[in-house]
Amino acid sequence: MNFHSGFSAKRLRPLAILALFGLAIAGCNVDLGGEEKYPVPRQPGDQGPVYSDAERGSVFGEGGLFGATGPSKEDGATGGIGVNNLLWRASLDTVSFMPLVSADPFGGVIITDWYTPPQTPDERFKVNVYILGRALRADGIRASVFRQQNQGGQWVDAPVALNTSTDLENAILTKARELRQASKQ
Repeated sequence: MNFHSGFSAKRLRPLAILALFGLAIAGCNVDLGGEEKYPVPRQPGDQGPVYSDAERGSVFGEGGLFGATGPSKEDGATGGIGVNNLLWRASLDTVSFMPLVSADPFGGVIITDWYTPPQTPDERFKVNVYILGRALRADGIRASVFRQQNQGGQWVDAPVALNTSTDLENAILTKARELRQASKQ
């Protein structure tokens, strides 16, 4: 019995062309109609993205992916972002004096650009903040601090004090607790 008797190149060629055509069309930006929703400017006191019409629904239903069994709203867990809302807001507030390179609320990563304090123009700092979960816990946040010194016009990596990352994490946790207390009142 010949294994290839049912499959011939002539039969597979149209299927291959159709598959390639389908992939090419799928990669195109096709307007399917509907109304586009653009973010509107934030107002003082807004806590998340604001859209021009009613609040957007969730693919996972009213309770979101975690439903009633997930982390509680009291701990700052929300369906809008992938990490703890209070830790996210506290992190952004704490590093707000530094320019941001990237802020990913779904992955819980904040990366700042280099910041040179006015008091010490020959050194600069960079911070990466990682929010590790949806619960407001001390082990839910990690910070990495990088330092460079200017030596003859060249920026050279320099050591950071051992407690700098821990102090930054503690400042973020303190701010998150303050935000939680303010939301209960």
